[in-house]
Amino acid sequence: MAPFLSHAVPLPQTLAPPIPRARHRLAPRPPSAASFLRGLFPARPPPAKADLLRLIADQGRGLETQSDPSRLADIVACIDALAAVSPGADTVSDAAKLSGTWRLLWTTEQEQLFIVRNAPFFRTAAGDVLQVIDVTGGALNNVITFPPSGAFVVNGEIEVQPPQRVNFRFTRAALRGSNWEVPFPPFGKGWFDTVYLDDEIRVAKDIRGDYLVVERAPYSWNG
Repeated sequence: MAPFLSHAVPLPQTLAPPIPRARHRLAPRPPSAASFLRGLFPARPPPAKADLLRLIADQGRGLETQSDPSRLADIVACIDALAAVSPGADTVSDAAKLSGTWRLLWTTEQEQLFIVRNAPFFRTAAGDVLQVIDVTGGALNNVITFPPSGAFVVNGEIEVQPPQRVNFRFTRAALRGSNWEVPFPPFGKGWFDTVYLDDEIRVAKDIRGDYLVVERAPYSWNG
């Protein structure tokens, strides 16, 4: 049998062939004015940050400020201005941002400044003063180093309370040398608010009204 198609009768050419429809491509949506401007003008640190770093640069981590109420007032004004940049911002829930080894730039905390000031009486000098935070592990370590191998270490536990608060409780303290350690009883609990945080510095105010300005250390402390 011959193929079926060989018996097909051609249809009369009475209708014009359909006109193919043009394919329309949606043009990409133009960027919003806000994103366009952000591309032209990347985010810059608030002016108060530069002012703060300038004011604390020659203050010996806070030792000089103890006898200079005018300088203290100017520094606190800068801190208040930084806190107002994004009031109520969540500065504690992002573990990657808050966790790390932070090195002291300036503080009003008397206990830390007392040790820094009086370290020479023990024939040494205070090195880096550190605050080591591990949000995921719920740990806080305050460390005052005494090069080449000494350190005063206070261990603690933390609980993050967004948007800005970290509750802490100290559990252990010890003065350490290269091959010795003198323990002290644990002491203290409270909280501090991180009022400003970026990739370089963190500014905090604690339960007693003391201030702390720290920078990300160029190394990690794992003592």
